[in-house]
This record gives sequence, structure tokens and C-alpha cells, in this order.
Amino acid sequence: MSTLSKEPTFRASPESASLLTIFKIFFALGWVSFGGPAAHIGYFRSAFVQKRQWLTDEQYAQIVALSQFLPGPGSSQVGFAVGYQRAGIRGGIMAFLGFTLPSVLLMLLLAMVSSQLTDTSYFQNVVHGLKLLAVLVVADATWGMYKNFCNSKLTASLCIFTAVTLLIIQTISAQILVLLLAAFVGARWLAPESHPTSPTKPSFSTRPLIVFLLLLIALPLLSPLSESVALFADFYQAGSLVFGGGHVVLPLLQNIVGEQISQDAFLTGYAAAQAVPGPMFTFATYIGYELLPSAPVAGAMIATLGVFAPGFLLLVGVLNNWQQLASIPLVSGALTGVNAAVVGLLLAALYQPVFLSAVFTGLDLAWVLFGALLMKYFKLPIVWMVIFFMTAGLLNPLILNLI
Repeated sequence: MSTLSKEPTFRASPESASLLTIFKIFFALGWVSFGGPAAHIGYFRSAFVQKRQWLTDEQYAQIVALSQFLPGPGSSQVGFAVGYQRAGIRGGIMAFLGFTLPSVLLMLLLAMVSSQLTDTSYFQNVVHGLKLLAVLVVADATWGMYKNFCNSKLTASLCIFTAVTLLIIQTISAQILVLLLAAFVGARWLAPESHPTSPTKPSFSTRPLIVFLLLLIALPLLSPLSESVALFADFYQAGSLVFGGGHVVLPLLQNIVGEQISQDAFLTGYAAAQAVPGPMFTFATYIGYELLPSAPVAGAMIATLGVFAPGFLLLVGVLNNWQQLASIPLVSGALTGVNAAVVGLLLAALYQPVFLSAVFTGLDLAWVLFGALLMKYFKLPIVWMVIFFMTAGLLNPLILNLI
């Protein structure tokens, strides 16, 4: 049987970090967190579980699991929850602003220069090198979480079953179903016989949930008032329907923008979103810039706020209730099962899309292995790891030509 720690909590710590400290840490991560949602989960675990010990691995896995069940930007929701745990709602906002601002600024810059930069071979080679770094980060996070959460035959089986299922059936519905199955198995066979604390009665934070529903209903009705309201309404709707992270937002936004911008501009923005660090949801920044030519920067900000807002409103509404539910033995067992399944989810993501989109040659894998040596045994800081892999990306075509 597996048990939770004494009382996992997502409320603000009595010794809360200052808001400026939270912003600075997430702002630094925002500049180096390449590789998409799975990689971000690895970066956050390294920064807040291993290095600073703001959370235990168990608490962190619960936050990751919650982000998988809610619509919205999964990795950004995880970052928001970490900030919330340190300093309440303001800490969550600082975490979001810090982590997202670098990506927003870069997407604005790329929207201004358009394809003049993104089409160059140098840019594409640097991006390739950073994708190799993402392989290393996700692999490290997967192995670390496996050692913590898959230490019995049943939890290891749940991990492998999840990975196998998601490698074969690569849909969001399959992801949700396998997590639900893991929760059922955990509740039935992994629930602790007793719990050291008495569970409190769960109570939802209703205000954020009411705001979420009111905006979802009212915004389409208010869209005719102005272009800005219509833009916010469209992106709010997209953010409310996206399960599974940034890649899933592509078809939704493609349907929303229709023929308002060219297909080339749309795909250039999507490529740019994959190239920059931070959340892929800042793809909305690029599209908002294009959709409101009378005030492009305002359009970028409106679209960005619209696509992120619903996921955060839902998270704030259920986060404290999630902590209270976690104190109930049956839920404790369910979370143990889900934690193991989350490791399988990361394992599947390590292969597709992370590995398949980055490792094409033996030289690519060689860079990853050498990077693992530098990170695990020489403890090279993440900034130097980024520089190393950017350099590797630039050197790759030169070395391949020589051999």
C-alpha cells in the first residue's frame, strides 16, 4: 500500500516567498524552458522539488495530475499552482506572469519581423538543438518520478499500461480515460487502511467557477459590441475547450480565425510558438497581433489573456478542494494510482512528440548523451545547458557534412 504525506497542502505557506522572488524565479525559467508542456513539467520539478524543495514529489505529482483533468494550458497551470502554494493568489499570478512574459515578448517580436527570421537555417538549427535539450529534460523528469511513484508491481504496471496505451492511441480522450482507470485501480487496491489526519469537508471556491461560466455564456452574446470583445470571446472559448496542452489549441484556433489571416501567417506563428521557450499557448499572442491590425499589440494582449483565463479560473476554483479531497483514504489511493499513470504519460510524451521531433541521427543522440553527462555528473546549470545545446544545433550540419 502507498500513502500520502501527512497532509499535502496547496495553500500559501506561512513562510511565503516574496512575490518578487517568485516572479524572478519563474521569469528566469520562462527564458530557458524549451520543449513544450512535458519538458516544462521537468523544468518545474527540477526547480521546485529537487532544488528548492517547495513541494514534495507527491504534492507535485498531484498538481500535475489535476492539470491533466482541467482544460487549459497544463504546464502553466502547474506553475500557477506552485506560485499559489507559496503566496496565495498573488503568488500564482506572479508565477504566471514571470513564466509567460518571455514567450509573449518573443512572439510579439516574431510577429513584427514575421518570416524574415524564422525561415533562416541558423534559426532552425538553434531550435533543433533546443529540442535535443528537451529530450534530456523530459527523460530526467520521467526517471526521477518513476523511482518515487512506481515502487510496487501495481504502480509500475499502471505506469507501463498508461505509456503503452498512449503510444498506441494518441488522443486526449484516451489520456483522460487511462487516468480515470488508474484512479479507480488506486482507490480499490492502493488506498491506505488509515490516515494520520481527519479529513475535512470539501468545499469548492465557487466564485472563480461562477466567473468562468458567466464569461463562457455572456462573451459570445457581447461579441458584436466591438472587435476587441469578439477577439477576447473567441480565444476564451478556445482556452475553455483545450485538453492536453498547446498542440491541441492549433485546430481550435484554425477554426476560429478562418480566413482572417493567411495560412502561411498562421503556420509561421505556430512554428514560432514551438521555437520559443515557455507555454505554447502564447501562439495566441502572434494570432492576436495579426487579427487586430488597428491595434496589434493590444490585440496580442487581449488574445493571450483570453486563452489563458479559463484554465486559471477553473484551477483556482478546485485547487483547495483538491487538497481537502486528498486527505480521504479512497482519494489518497486514487491519487497514488494517478501519480503512477502520470509517469506513464510523461514516458509516452518522451517518445512522441519530444524524441521523434528532435532525434533524427546518431549525432543527435550523441549530443543528448553528452548533455546527460554534463547535467547529471558535472551539474552544469540550465543556462549553460541551453548555450551548449544551441551551439550543438549550429554545429550539427557542419559535422554531418564532414562525416
